[in-house]
Amino acid sequence: MTTDYQAIIDKYYPASGDNSLMREIYMKHACQVADMAVALNEAARLGLDADMVRGAAMLHDIGICRTKAPGIHCLGEEPYIRHGIIGAGMLREEGAPEEWARVAETHTGTGLTAEDIVQQQLPLPECDYMPESILEKLVCYADKFYSKSGAMEKRTVAKARAALARHGGDSLMRFDAMHRMFGYV
Repeated sequence: MTTDYQAIIDKYYPASGDNSLMREIYMKHACQVADMAVALNEAARLGLDADMVRGAAMLHDIGICRTKAPGIHCLGEEPYIRHGIIGAGMLREEGAPEEWARVAETHTGTGLTAEDIVQQQLPLPECDYMPESILEKLVCYADKFYSKSGAMEKRTVAKARAALARHGGDSLMRFDAMHRMFGYV
């Protein structure tokens, strides 16, 4: 099992090459999410291993390199909504901890249910991709405060809630539950 998250990042987002902008965006976002997740773990006294938290957060979006999202320099072919399951597959192939793969798989929005997938006709296998463990919820929550586009500045709780509100009340309720669990740093 590999726990060297940077080696995995470097493999899929090389420091030199044609798409250094994708790496720059990826690294900034991943570091922002990781720093917040580690800080929340400490502030809320969750007792999670800080290295496990950092690794999971640094790799939660590893699958974006295979998606088509030109606005953030992702030049793959897959729909962006699939980046979580793509990333989980990549991490499993790399021999990363299953906890990290689950974080990648379940961080989209505040989680996706099979019902969401059917109702929204999302190009995903029809099953639940809901964060269940504390680690999964922690990284999912921290991710809601940072975008990979625009100024990439930290959102307030109100702005994070507003961004999720368009996805419906269930998504917002899950976010609010995570907020009660983790707080804001």
